[in-house]
Amino acid sequence: MARLIVLLFATSAFAQTPDMDRRVASLANELRCLVCQNQTLADSNAPLAVDLRNQIREQLAAGKSEGEVRNFMVERYGDFVLYRPPLKASTVALWAGPFLFLLAGAWLLRRVLRRRAPEPELSEAERARAAKLLE
Repeated sequence: MARLIVLLFATSAFAQTPDMDRRVASLANELRCLVCQNQTLADSNAPLAVDLRNQIREQLAAGKSEGEVRNFMVERYGDFVLYRPPLKASTVALWAGPFLFLLAGAWLLRRVLRRRAPEPELSEAERARAAKLLE
């Protein structure tokens, strides 16, 4: 009898309601798949992403708000799980990194192009002097 009650409770926690689906999808679009890393939880079919979506659904069914679920995921997996991490001391590299790489690439390109600059043409007097030195 106890197993039946647990089974009924478990199936009711996963009951499909349009509002619950919308809330789960909204949160899953804000969180990064920890396996794929370039997809949201909503887009990923990785087993961990499926588990995390189910965990989101369970927590929302238990009465937690979207903010509480998001905070739980951040506490458990860090700011990296957020698709748009907040700007703070620990995430500065995430925000500034692309710009630093762009600046470094521009500096490197400028340096390479300067090295490839054509050598100046020699005047006739300089050519005559060079030829004389080579003899």
